[in-house]
Amino acid sequence: MAELSTCLPLTRESTLKAHELIKPLIHRTPVLTSRTLNQMVSTPRVQGNGDRQPAKPIIRLWFKCENLQRIGAFKARGAFHAIERLKQDPSFTESGGMEKGVVGFSAGNHAQALALAAKESGIPAYIVMPDITRPNKIAATKGYGANVIVCPRFERETTAAKIGAEKGARLVPPFNHPDVILGQATAGLELQEQADNLDAIIAPCSGGGLLAGTALSCEGTSIRIFGAEPEFEGADDGRRGFLTGERVTSVNTNTIADGLIGVVGEIPWSVIYERKLVDGMFAVSEEQILEATRLILERLKMVVEPAAAVTLAVALYNEEFRQMVEKEAGEKGWDLGLILSGGNVSADGLAKLFS
Repeated sequence: MAELSTCLPLTRESTLKAHELIKPLIHRTPVLTSRTLNQMVSTPRVQGNGDRQPAKPIIRLWFKCENLQRIGAFKARGAFHAIERLKQDPSFTESGGMEKGVVGFSAGNHAQALALAAKESGIPAYIVMPDITRPNKIAATKGYGANVIVCPRFERETTAAKIGAEKGARLVPPFNHPDVILGQATAGLELQEQADNLDAIIAPCSGGGLLAGTALSCEGTSIRIFGAEPEFEGADDGRRGFLTGERVTSVNTNTIADGLIGVVGEIPWSVIYERKLVDGMFAVSEEQILEATRLILERLKMVVEPAAAVTLAVALYNEEFRQMVEKEAGEKGWDLGLILSGGNVSADGLAKLFS
């Protein structure tokens, strides 16, 4: 990556500069609405329990369709921004970096994004992928011209570091770097332009790059930001860290939302928690994620991977979140943006999910 000392500060102004830099390289993905889903999300979802009545929030949903982004996920934004910034860094270009290439590690979407961004700039890419990666994501990464190295699940960072040292390739991490975060932030900027008077946005959280970037894109506005995670086998590390005030550094989960198995990085954490730019974190069950995935497929006619559906699952099923909206929004309700982070799931994968 570009040296940290040369990076733009993590501010909303920097997200605007990032957007100008990569605008010709990415898709301005559409924003969709659904009257049916608005009705469903504004209807009580659980039975009352004693004196506790089910929440009855009024919510109008705006779906930012990053599943229609290049390579099928928001990760293209961060990868293209990281590569474009590297090309402006003399320590990279003057040391033969364009020939030595870049190295990354990822279970899928960042791998494909970095492979594509490097290919379009004529830069070699070495991508380390864990052995649990879905075959369709490995095939897609190879299809973009990358040199793919498969390794045991918990050895990807050390393997990437070894390859970087051998090849002289520059590391481009999936989330823990300002250039990547600012690239991901551009999705939030576009959503603000495309939706009317947003009150809040929910973004999925894994390593935290998208959530931190979304928060930066809304800094200084009245828009509130929330993170969404799966709860299965401790996958809600961001939520748990948010509650205790201490970043969780290890997770081992087999959630169906496999795009969200990472832990929040130090730099995203500094934005999400230390700077208080995120208002809360919420988690949902496997069954709720699966049902939200089904609703997006059937009602929006959109193919998304389960990791993308966690945002809708929170809005539909997380009673803590729903009660908060009801209390704070009242009869006016909220215009709520949901970022659908990606759609890289194969036909066979969808069949297995719903079998």
